[in-house]
Amino acid sequence: MPLRPIVRYPDPRLKQLCRPVELHELPGLRQLVNDMAETMFAAHGAGLAAIQVGEPLRVFIVDAEIAGRPPTDPPLAFINPELVLLGGATELTEEGCLSFPGIYVPIERALRCRARALDLDGQPFEVEGEALFARAMQHENDHLNGRLLADYVGRLKRKMIERRLQRGDVEDDGR
Repeated sequence: MPLRPIVRYPDPRLKQLCRPVELHELPGLRQLVNDMAETMFAAHGAGLAAIQVGEPLRVFIVDAEIAGRPPTDPPLAFINPELVLLGGATELTEEGCLSFPGIYVPIERALRCRARALDLDGQPFEVEGEALFARAMQHENDHLNGRLLADYVGRLKRKMIERRLQRGDVEDDGR
């Protein structure tokens, strides 16, 4: 399972709308998801979208422990996900992203989220999460639609983020 390079902002690939996975493509996704998991863990991430490793597919993963599963389980894979419920209160919290190393942006998200998707065997499932799991599903789903941390800030702050990343004067603290 090789590590894949993480696509970094402002790479234009991150703004792509990801295409749905066709059923005949499912057998080949297992290797991609395994590579994504290894890449995510090596970068100390909580989730990762396929577009972040250069694959414009509607696929993302979330760390098993964040998804309320045993930490020894593999990350939860979402294929062709659809967020079917955003509910409860909202919370404004700083978010980081592996495509924006060392950058944190306050984003308001629903504290509860329900997603419907396919698993790696092509079986539909639905899962509901709260707090960090809900935030992770919303964040990763944003990637599939070309929405990024930089889209949650104004133009001036976006330019500051771009300059910091281009200069490389940010430290990835693993948060």
